[in-house]
Amino acid sequence: MPLFKKGTTFVENLPKIYGLYTGGFLLFFALMAWFETLGMKADTIGILFVGFTVVIYAVIGWLSRTMQVDAYYVAGRQVPPVFNGMATAADWMSGASFVAMAGGIYLGGHAYLAFVVGWTGGYVLVATLMAPYLRKFGCYTVPDFIGTRYGGNLTRFCAVIVLVIASFTYVTAQINATGTIAARALHVPFEVGVWFGLLGILLCSMLGGMRAVTWTQVAQYIVLIIAYLIPVFWMSTKQGFGAFPHLVYGEAVQKIMELEVVHQVGVLKPTGDIAGQFPGLKALTVLHATPGEGFIASWRFVTLVACMMVGTASLPHILMRYFTTPSVRAARTSVAWSLFFIFLLYFTAPALATFTKLQLLDPSLATSIIGKSFEEVSALAWIKNWASIGMVALKDFNGDGILQINEFFIRGDIVVLATPEIAGLPYVISGLVAAGGMAAAMSTADGLLLAIANALSHDLYYKIIDPKAETRKRLIVARVLLLFIGALGAIVASFKLTGILGAVAWAFCFAMSGLFFPLVLGVWWKRANRAGAIAGMVLGLTAGTWYLYMVKWGGMKPWWGMDDLRFGIIGASVSLVAMIVVSLMTKAPDKETQAMVDEVRIPRGETILGSSH
Repeated sequence: MPLFKKGTTFVENLPKIYGLYTGGFLLFFALMAWFETLGMKADTIGILFVGFTVVIYAVIGWLSRTMQVDAYYVAGRQVPPVFNGMATAADWMSGASFVAMAGGIYLGGHAYLAFVVGWTGGYVLVATLMAPYLRKFGCYTVPDFIGTRYGGNLTRFCAVIVLVIASFTYVTAQINATGTIAARALHVPFEVGVWFGLLGILLCSMLGGMRAVTWTQVAQYIVLIIAYLIPVFWMSTKQGFGAFPHLVYGEAVQKIMELEVVHQVGVLKPTGDIAGQFPGLKALTVLHATPGEGFIASWRFVTLVACMMVGTASLPHILMRYFTTPSVRAARTSVAWSLFFIFLLYFTAPALATFTKLQLLDPSLATSIIGKSFEEVSALAWIKNWASIGMVALKDFNGDGILQINEFFIRGDIVVLATPEIAGLPYVISGLVAAGGMAAAMSTADGLLLAIANALSHDLYYKIIDPKAETRKRLIVARVLLLFIGALGAIVASFKLTGILGAVAWAFCFAMSGLFFPLVLGVWWKRANRAGAIAGMVLGLTAGTWYLYMVKWGGMKPWWGMDDLRFGIIGASVSLVAMIVVSLMTKAPDKETQAMVDEVRIPRGETILGSSH
């Protein structure tokens, strides 16, 4: 009996294709586990895991190559909702979600759940305000919608500028994550690792555009979710909390709270020039809140949630995913699937951070390090491995030879990657997690680079510079731009200007400062016009960027406690006011445009822009 029925299409066979792929990956995992029992070295396992998965993605990218405009920009608009949901989740599960999120919770506690709440809540805004209506419009890119809705090359150009700034900031964070993983798995310097990661990213996206990126992202989601879940279930069982960690890790949290008092977390503070000695590393020494800080902490939590929510609904590479579905209804359905697949990881991140912290603090576990001698801890393989690439450090401040809580420093970005080694799990799990982290960072970087290249090639080159350019020339321009932007991103990432979460927060704030209200009001307010949209984008982005510079480098005290991670609130507020005021002060859009907006808001029927677009 043939595996695939005669006459069936590729899309109809997707469940079988990815079922076989999942089975093959699990078989490879089992094979690596067997090789480890036979004595294969840990370094070899790590290299094979990362190398094998990157090669698979590259093969999918090669098989998906195309010279058709519709396939390159929007995957032929034939991606089923379930698979689009998986691809969107992979696009979303960036290095920040997979690599840095649990590390943030590990170091900073519940305050970092603002990222989880905001990112998840952002999809509610996407589903209700954006996705179905942008799909109904029938555009290729976000600037394509803004340029066509408001009219004029200047409007389209402004949208391209905002997209490039936000997406480029985001992509440097993803290349940072791939560099971190490659540095550890391949034992190369971080500055070399970023170029290895970039190579894998380009292999996935360069030849097939959105079609290649979509099918590699589905494959990458399968790897990353398996890699994220297995260590958590393993640690929960090993620590005696049972096989359902999501339901019982509250007990582990209670135990950690007791141990933090014993180890004097928040009482013992590092001394000396910590930032100078260990750049990017942190200790578990956050001071306990003092009376009167409750409101400030709540306000900071709420404002960060707001930035992450609104930023999510403004990100061009995420909104692009809903241009690939067969219909408006499928776009709405795929948002629901996206939320489900994203929930699987976000529901797990706090549990992973909790069990990992317990591994280090609980003296009853063999893996604990606090309270042991520097000599003993320094000899641990995982300490030596991560310290060799500058991700972990120890410093005996009081000279007693015993490691205190304020003398252990770790980069939050590596907590997830180091967890299997910290927990004493077989190294095959470390290889699996490295492959998962690489999949998460690569999938998002693919989408981001494609968003930038597509906007520049379609909206800037084709729509503004050379409207008569033939298809082949347009796609060559897109591919050359992918190479150039990717290389520039690797150079910037190698400077380590900020951590992964910090760069991601900046990207969200840039996107919401310039794009959120032009997009939302473009769908929901007929009176919004070209002058208003330009004012909203230019003034919003300018105000947000100015506030970021002044707070981060200009010595200005943050307004109302909003630091550099929250500058999007300033930018978006200015954008909204500018857009409304300027639109009301200038001529209303013509009747044809207003009728088009009315039609966009009906989430069914034919797309407004034809296939000739």
